[in-house]
Amino acid sequence: MLQTLAIAHYRSLHKLELGLGRLNVVTGANGCGKSNLYRALRLLAETAQGGVVPALAREGGLPSALWAGPETVSARMKRGEVAVQGTQRQAPVALRLGFAGEDYGYAIDLGLPIPSRTLFGMDPQIKREAIWSGPFLRSSNLLVDRRGGLARVREGRGWRVAAEHLSSFESLFAQLSDPRAAPEVLTLRETIRGWRFYDHFRSDAQAPARQPQLGTMTPVLSHDGRDLAAAWQTIVEIGDARALAEAVDDAFPGARVRVAGEGGRFVLELEQPGLLRPLSAAELSDGTLRYLLWIAALHTPRPPPLMVLNEPETSLHPDLLPALGRLIARASRRSQVWVVSHATRLVAALEDEDGCNAIRLHKPFGQTEVEGQGLLDAPAWYWPER
Repeated sequence: MLQTLAIAHYRSLHKLELGLGRLNVVTGANGCGKSNLYRALRLLAETAQGGVVPALAREGGLPSALWAGPETVSARMKRGEVAVQGTQRQAPVALRLGFAGEDYGYAIDLGLPIPSRTLFGMDPQIKREAIWSGPFLRSSNLLVDRRGGLARVREGRGWRVAAEHLSSFESLFAQLSDPRAAPEVLTLRETIRGWRFYDHFRSDAQAPARQPQLGTMTPVLSHDGRDLAAAWQTIVEIGDARALAEAVDDAFPGARVRVAGEGGRFVLELEQPGLLRPLSAAELSDGTLRYLLWIAALHTPRPPPLMVLNEPETSLHPDLLPALGRLIARASRRSQVWVVSHATRLVAALEDEDGCNAIRLHKPFGQTEVEGQGLLDAPAWYWPER
């Protein structure tokens, strides 16, 4: 489970350290930085997929993704005594992402390359990566240390060089995955690859979830929900079918979902009291279909270490939000869950759950901060130096 998330110089997240729990809900006014926080977490996940630099390119490159405010927001600026203005840069350009978990911590530092004749002069480079044990980085608990193209692995009281010519645009996870040479890298890579993000379930008339699909065993619902019927039947056969049925009844009292299969193609059907025939997925309202997608996603027979839900209330009637809150809370017993939402009823339902970690964001002076978090409230965190 992640215990700390740290981000520096990414869009409005100039300097942010968050303590995390098993169930986390991130909320705040429009424009406060919720989406930036979600995107930063997705960018962090890309390190294990080998795609962190291409992901930054899709955002317009490193200069576009960097914090656009002054290097330091002084106390006088915050009090309004002087205008918010930039000064001569003292530190190198750096976008930093990191987390600490129950076993390992990880941090990556991206910057611009030294000017040269290459046409790729604006490509971000990985300047530093570090893996450590414990809640925060210290020199004594550093396990894997990457500076530029050189990577070292701790061996007893000393260090062993694991690689000398690493590519500057690929992370450790893409280049150093020998279980004998660097087992911590492989372990952490597979953990991050297990993170699951849901933010774009389609429910329009042409949505794949409405169409008959060739059914195969599907323990993990796809990000767009195209294999809903197969995922539902998989839960019925190898997952918790009783909890699945209870979740449907909680949201739609008396209703029942079944999967019909003909010629290997699966179709989801919803039976409701008062109707003489079941409704196929093609006939369901956007909200009903989207809620069934959330039921299937959150009852996966293969729960991930981290599940991130971005605005799950989209297209749902407000009366369904308390049931959705209960659904998410139950999922947090098997996975660490992170919810980004601005729906007050869903946020209230989640905050009523024991152990819910509510993170309310605001953005004074263009900088995303956690409401009520003082200097001594943030978790301990130290970035590796270049």
